[in-house]
Amino acid sequence: MIDVMAGISWARSAMASSGRFLKHLFFRRFIRRFCEGKGGNVATIFAFTLPIVVGGAGLGVETSYWYYSSLKLQAIADAAAYAGALEKIQGSDTATITAAATSSATSNGLGGGTIVVNTPPSSGPNTANKAVEVILSQNLDRIFTSIFTQTKVPEQARAVALITDASKACVLALNPSASQAALFSGSTSVKFTGCSVMSDSIASDSIKVQGSAGLQTDCLITAGGVVLNNVVTMDPTVCKSPITQALPASDPFSSVPAPAATNPCKNVNGNKTAQTLQPGTYCSGMSLNGVVTLSPGVYVVQGNMKINANAVVVGSGVTIFMSGSNTVSMNGNATVTLSAPTSGTYSGLLFYGDRTGTAAQSTFNGTADSLLTGAIYFPKQQVNYLGNFSGVNGCTQVVADTIQWSGNSTINQDCSSLGMKDIPAAQSVAVVE
Repeated sequence: MIDVMAGISWARSAMASSGRFLKHLFFRRFIRRFCEGKGGNVATIFAFTLPIVVGGAGLGVETSYWYYSSLKLQAIADAAAYAGALEKIQGSDTATITAAATSSATSNGLGGGTIVVNTPPSSGPNTANKAVEVILSQNLDRIFTSIFTQTKVPEQARAVALITDASKACVLALNPSASQAALFSGSTSVKFTGCSVMSDSIASDSIKVQGSAGLQTDCLITAGGVVLNNVVTMDPTVCKSPITQALPASDPFSSVPAPAATNPCKNVNGNKTAQTLQPGTYCSGMSLNGVVTLSPGVYVVQGNMKINANAVVVGSGVTIFMSGSNTVSMNGNATVTLSAPTSGTYSGLLFYGDRTGTAAQSTFNGTADSLLTGAIYFPKQQVNYLGNFSGVNGCTQVVADTIQWSGNSTINQDCSSLGMKDIPAAQSVAVVE
């Protein structure tokens, strides 16, 4: 009986051990197969999500690239607008300004992008100001994100360069390199009230004051240097000393069209002691004696204009255009009272020298009773201003290739009521948008 019970106990013990072994073996195999199945699932899921992971990483990289590209495009636009504004200061037309801005953008890496140049700007707060607007556009290729779409990424940048007039000029010499482009000499005593002397010449003696000349002005401003043999009195609220190496001033009358010649030719009757002339084309020039009245209008003079000694010449609302390289010679004993139109195309412009002319000299002299009210404009000639006179309320401006001043006069700047406009000097350029 004891042996039977012992056998049964052994059998139960063996079966229990066998069960534990089978359970352990089953568990290990289950775990192994589960892990093998899980690894396959992960590989499958990874394969499906890999493009999303790569695209997401690529989007981050490309976003940084797009941001860098937009900063670069904006810098190119800023530089192009600045270059266009510098060209505008020179008095260039829109086509030349556009070419300057385009050249700047291209050299700075615009590549296949497009450029639009507007002067004045087409939008924004500076549409009524002297400014240059540049709008750049380009399309960027996609790299990583091209797996989602093939469309290009558009970018645009806009910049506006504003030209600010820091001062006004009564006298402006336009020659870019002449020595003594603006010369004050002799016993000159000149007072410029509310305005400056400006020279575009880069010469070291661009503005020179010599002899016993006395000069009072708001400021002396030049793209070159100054030589002062005498003390020049300047307005300390404008400038305490001459401004040198400045940006050149633009030609203030560059956009004024040259008047066309008309038929038939008109002539001056030299035998009359008094006569009234009408506007038109004087094909043989003008030699004025006695008392001469010029009726209002535009006079095109194809030949020299000479105002002889003791002549008395009067006229209001007059513009005298000297065709080609023809000159004006005004005798010191003549009394001349002429004023420019106060409105219209030639508002404020009294004498107008042809831009197509070559080097020559026109001389303005006269008695202390003479009045030349308006601008004396000779972009290709030297103007010799010798008389002891100016205009009504001192309203005379001289803009010429070079200028030699040797007279005693007082010149004022506030002349808008007489049709004259301000002549900017010492201009500055800043990118404001």
